Order: sequence, then C-alpha cells, then structure tokens
Amino acid sequence: MPVLEKIVISDFRNIQLQELDFSPNVNCISGNNGEGKTNLLDAIHYLSMTKSAFSTSEKFNFRHGTEEFSIAGTYRMENGLTSRFALKMSAKGEKKVKRDDKQYGRVSEHIGVLPVVMVSPSDISMVSESGEERRRFVNSVLSQMDSGYMSALQQYNRLLMQRNKMLKESDPDRSLLEVIDMRMSALAEPICKARKKFVDELRPVVAEYYRALSGDSETVDVIYESELSKASLESLLMSSYEKDRVLKYTSCGVQRDDFAFLMNGHPIRRYGSQGQQKSFLVSLKFAQYDIMKKCYGFAPLLLLDDVFDKLDMGRISNLLQMTASSDFGQIFITDSNKVRMASIVDKLTRDRAYYDTSAGTFTRL
Repeated sequence: MPVLEKIVISDFRNIQLQELDFSPNVNCISGNNGEGKTNLLDAIHYLSMTKSAFSTSEKFNFRHGTEEFSIAGTYRMENGLTSRFALKMSAKGEKKVKRDDKQYGRVSEHIGVLPVVMVSPSDISMVSESGEERRRFVNSVLSQMDSGYMSALQQYNRLLMQRNKMLKESDPDRSLLEVIDMRMSALAEPICKARKKFVDELRPVVAEYYRALSGDSETVDVIYESELSKASLESLLMSSYEKDRVLKYTSCGVQRDDFAFLMNGHPIRRYGSQGQQKSFLVSLKFAQYDIMKKCYGFAPLLLLDDVFDKLDMGRISNLLQMTASSDFGQIFITDSNKVRMASIVDKLTRDRAYYDTSAGTFTRL
C-alpha cells in the first residue's frame, strides 16, 4: 500500500514552504484553530485527488499574493519501491501532475493511484445540504475505484452541458437533441448500476460501524434514490422535453440522483443530534475505507481532521480502537487538544509521530 514518507509543500493556503517526514503508522498534528492543521491534510488529499477535499474555488488554495502552488510527495508503493508524485497549479488554471518526473497525459489518469479517505467537519454538508454534496461523495469514491465510471460520468456531464445549452435556444434542433438523449441514456445506465452496487455494499458496513461507534443506540441506513429506477433516461428525457424547454435546462437524469441518510427510518438531518450526525458521517467514511481497501487489496491513506469534535470520550475511544487495528494503514490525525490526542494515541501504538502547528509551520516534537 502507498505510504507517504515525505511531503514538500510550497505556497499552498497558509503554508509558505514546508518539508516533512512522516511515520508509516500514525501521525498526530496539533495546534490552535486556523494555524494550518487542516491545510496539511488537504495538501495530502490534493496530491491524491488533484483537488481540494473542500468544494471551494481554486483561487483560495494559493497563498496570499502568489501565482502558483506546488505539492510533492515521496511514497513507498505496494511493490516496495518509492515513487515521487508532484503537482503544480498556476493562477491561470494550468494544472500539471507528474509521477517520477513523467507528466500524465490527462490529470484524471492519476485518480486512484494514491487512494485516500478524508473525514472532516465539512462532511456535515452531506447531511445538511442538497443532494449535490452526497453525489460528490459517491462520485469521488467510485472514481478512485473505477476509471470506467469516471470516464462515463465525464462524458455524461459534457453531453448534459451541451443539452442545456441547446435548451436555451429559441428553437432547439430536435433531431440533434434525440441523438444526445440516446448517448446520455447509454452512459446513465452504467453510472446508475455502479451507484446501486456501491450503496448495496455500503449499507451493512455503515450500520456495523455505527453500532460499534455508538453502542447499539440507533439503526442507520443509506438509500439510493434515482428516477432511472422507474424508466430509461431516454424515455424520461422524451417525456420531459416540453418542461425542459420552458425551464431551459434538463430536469431529469443521474445529475438529480440522491442518497437518503436515515436513522431509525427517518431522515438523519431532522432526527439526529449533532453527535449522532457526526457518528453517522464517521461511520460512512470508515465504510468507504473498508470498501476501497477490499477493492484495492490494501489500505488507503486515512486523514482524520478534527474528528473528535462533537464526539464524547466513549465514542472517541471506540473510534480509535477501530482505527488502530491492524487492518488500517497510514493515518493522519489533527486535533487542537494535544493532551487529549496523546492520551489516546499513546495507549494504542508506539509507532507514531507528533507535530505542532503554528502559522503554517510544522515542528516535529
């Protein structure tokens, strides 16, 4: 499995220039809020996914006053050899990703090479906001595991943009729209199939993690909701044509799929406390971790950002007992409470490294 041995970060967020070596097991990053703990984890995520874990504009990733940022990491790969990955982003929007000094033909070719799972406070948007955040999560997981899914989704989104552009015209070419509809329908089928398979696999694992984390308090579930369960996309697009012309955009399709998060059969958004919602989201991400590990045959990197917030000490202890099991690979944990983190981590493993954070500078303790 890939293990991040060293990272070099330049002008990313509030990090001017940092070179850090890591433990192959547990890495604990402490410091006050706003000092850069999350930025370090996001730099690691960026190196895996070629984008931030947060749905913010790219312009916020550049250190103030700079026109370029770069992130490079040396990884020990599953074959025992080391590889160096480097990413450079310019303010003009040019992104270059290299492996061992050789640039990828397409940035998307890198997705899935360095699998990663990140748990962060921003995950709450999956519970509190629209289906877009939930689709983003599912797309991110499936794109790492299945390049065919990522390709189908990219093609589908290009056709969707083309269709929406045509619907804004006063007199759209109906015959061309029918061709687009047919091609979108052919792509929608494998997208739906992959999403359904993923959710079917996810449901029992999320429930099991939630039981372990909360102590059998409540039952949770994930339900895949898609219009395509009733009819083919082609027929849905045909029947909604007049409506779409009025709206001037496509009102049905996989871009409207959703994933319902339930607790005791009710929407967790309405019936779950903050602690229950947080426990559910942590369980969801750990289930993602399990499924990805099974797919790859090795453990992805696990990034736990401020994961103890809103969880009581009993749940924290349960969480880290699971985390420290031999099934897990390299882990990065941030917490503003250094004493709390050390008191838990020190009981679990001797192979750990501690870092203190101040104004984008990291010091190994």
